[in-house]
Amino acid sequence: MKRTDLPRRPNETGVPDPFPHMHPTLRKNYGNWDWHDRPRPGVLHHMAKSGDEIWTVRAGTQRQMDVHTIRKLCDLADKHADGHLRFTTRSNAEFMVTSEAKTGPLIEDLNLAGFPVGGTGNSLSMISHTQGWLHCDIPGTDASGVVKSLMDELHHEFTHEEMPNRVRMTTSCCQINCGGQGDIAINVQYTKPPKINHDLVANVCERPAVVARCPVAAIRPAMVNGKPSLEVDEKKCICCGACYPPCPPMQINGPESTKLAIWVGGKHSNARTKPTFHKLVAANLPNNPPRWPEVTEIVKTILYAYKEDARAWERMGEWIDRIGWPRFFEMTNLAFTRHQIDDWRGARASLNASAHIHFK
Repeated sequence: MKRTDLPRRPNETGVPDPFPHMHPTLRKNYGNWDWHDRPRPGVLHHMAKSGDEIWTVRAGTQRQMDVHTIRKLCDLADKHADGHLRFTTRSNAEFMVTSEAKTGPLIEDLNLAGFPVGGTGNSLSMISHTQGWLHCDIPGTDASGVVKSLMDELHHEFTHEEMPNRVRMTTSCCQINCGGQGDIAINVQYTKPPKINHDLVANVCERPAVVARCPVAAIRPAMVNGKPSLEVDEKKCICCGACYPPCPPMQINGPESTKLAIWVGGKHSNARTKPTFHKLVAANLPNNPPRWPEVTEIVKTILYAYKEDARAWERMGEWIDRIGWPRFFEMTNLAFTRHQIDDWRGARASLNASAHIHFK
């Protein structure tokens, strides 16, 4: 058999090649676009230097999809967009069409099927999130459930471009926070060190791997009741939960130990200032499925305070920098506690680094 006849081996590294499934107009004009605009929320219009035009209709979807939902989206793509459909990193479905006349019927069918059209311009984008209870091996909550609860309340902000600037929100199902930093982020907050079931550790866990997993060297081998096990130095433990995936007997989750926290000001990208880390503004919120009302109420308060007070084109972090943290906590009626003081030893690079801050 000739080598050219061998099946292509799968490539598991790097970004997949986008061109084989790209819309022909996008492929033809790749790198040669002249200008673009937004005819309405959820619709992008691009004009190429060659004179070709393309309209992209963006619809919000859930990240966790069953096969029936995927087939429904594919049927809509076959009917309206010549079979061309792609998913964005924020779980939006985008349909590309070459005629503006096709956007109206497509939007109508998307709305009838339950997929809201929006998320462009100065609006609330779909909330990016981690896998939650369905796939993650260390979830403290269901990130996708929190997203569903929030977007039910904030549907209008997705379908209308009424914000001062774009708003990116994220949720994370564990404290490791692979969900990322958003203008507003909802993350799990573990409040207590893990409880160890010493009878199971020797049979379930590879102890050296668990010791190596701890970022602050708070775990060490131990003999308990004559059996090989592990112990935690609770003075060092930062309650991150990293030890749980390689060793489930080190249980970190629980009704009293798993809470939610809200952070603001983080940005995946920005135009005017250097990238910033998000800051804690609310902590110890109950992990209260299936609707998480306490979290939803605080997020809405922060979002609408920003919408009402921020200047045009200010991102969340830029708005807070302008009005100051004392004014932010007044406007949102949130309590500032000692736990929100950035006392990490590496914070000296940013703490008290401004001439506008004075300590007596």
